[in-house]
Amino acid sequence: MNQKLKFGLVGAGGIAQAYAQAFENCESGELAAIADIRPEAARALGERTGARSYDSYQKMLEAEKLDAAIVCTPPASHPEVCLHFIERKLNVLCEKPFCIDSKSARMMIEAARKSNVLLTMASKFRYAEDVVRAKSIILSGILGEIVLFENAFTARVDMSSRWNSDYRVSGGGVLIDNGTHSVDIMRYFLGPLAEVRAVEGKRNQGLPVEETVRLFVRSVGGVMGSIDLSWSIDKELESYINIYGSHGTVVVGWKQSKYRQSSSRDWVVFGNGYNKVQAFRSQIENFSKAIRREEMLRITAEDALASVEAIEAAYAELHQNHWTAVANEMVSLNPAVEPYQLVGANV
Repeated sequence: MNQKLKFGLVGAGGIAQAYAQAFENCESGELAAIADIRPEAARALGERTGARSYDSYQKMLEAEKLDAAIVCTPPASHPEVCLHFIERKLNVLCEKPFCIDSKSARMMIEAARKSNVLLTMASKFRYAEDVVRAKSIILSGILGEIVLFENAFTARVDMSSRWNSDYRVSGGGVLIDNGTHSVDIMRYFLGPLAEVRAVEGKRNQGLPVEETVRLFVRSVGGVMGSIDLSWSIDKELESYINIYGSHGTVVVGWKQSKYRQSSSRDWVVFGNGYNKVQAFRSQIENFSKAIRREEMLRITAEDALASVEAIEAAYAELHQNHWTAVANEMVSLNPAVEPYQLVGANV
């Protein structure tokens, strides 16, 4: 068997803990080093995993002979950190969101091309076993043509003291944070996306960024999708993906996944739900094997750019705030307004 590739991990926060777990039983890669500007955090994770720790990614790269780096820093820092590795001929797996703007994403991709190294975005749900099985079911054709896609990532989370709600660091709020997963999942099932509409809900936590957003998306193939994102409500759904076809439905759930053909009354269970560690480990395995040219990347640099462009378009739409007034309701709310003053009023 080939010797395991050596990985350096940048960032020792919450997402890094999941990577540390994933490396424990990883066949093709090992965690060799960890860097964080908080030395105590890097040291603590290093002691747990047996990896050496550093207080900067620059020092880590100087001291270690690495095959790849995983970047788990806040999004605004991704171009700087990734380019440091790319320009030194190191393969990079960058956590989502890949970038906070498409210009930076293109710059990173072009740098990777020139350095002849692999660059990709981490998007764990593409590697979840149930998601992969669900796509296979859809491609088999037994559910007919896909008509509607639904996704929801909602939970009550206090974001008041987290960097994810600081737009200078994160690039936005729940839309870029959770929505990056959503648009990538939708592209995985339906292909390229053509149009997006975004509507913001109330800000119950008083954050400077959006807390609740609903997206309406249409794929190039004409399939309509709706995506619910929130840090302020929990819809308490058993599933996070529902896909409706002309001949049946597939449901990807947190604890169970199943499908049913319209011709049958019975659901067929095909998965046991979401396994975070498995998804992260499969992601590392795919990246490692792609570096060795043993298999193709499941998420390409072009996929990463497409996710950034979709979120960028969603923010543009969100800021335009397109609404059409319901004339009669507006009149009843404000009797002082004459009907002819309302654009498009039916008088």
